[in-house]
Amino acid sequence: MIEILTDYPEGILAFSATSEVTADDYKNVLVPAIEKSIEQYNKITALYYLGPEFTGYTAGAMLSDTKIGLAHLTAWEKIAVVSDVSWIRNGVHIFGFIMPCPVKVFSNEQLSEAKMWIQAK
Repeated sequence: MIEILTDYPEGILAFSATSEVTADDYKNVLVPAIEKSIEQYNKITALYYLGPEFTGYTAGAMLSDTKIGLAHLTAWEKIAVVSDVSWIRNGVHIFGFIMPCPVKVFSNEQLSEAKMWIQAK
């Protein structure tokens, strides 16, 4: 499940993944939020928190994640990924270079640092 986090400044899209993330989570929650961010700010500044309740992605969710990242490739301004899941962290390190913006990985313990980093200009 993906939920939008509301305790962030305007212009920052923060969301949390808990339990299993599905393609419907992308379709019904994340894609509309990303499109709204682009409409309002012409960019996407995002913090993605995959905390201890996160259990994984369905195959459809993984495909949706790739599609959304590439569909708006030039709109991404800054991305913070917060997770202790090794394959998530490794994947971001390996594929983060594709993104035309700063991408940084933080551990769950560093969530407050990620919040500060994503808000810094």
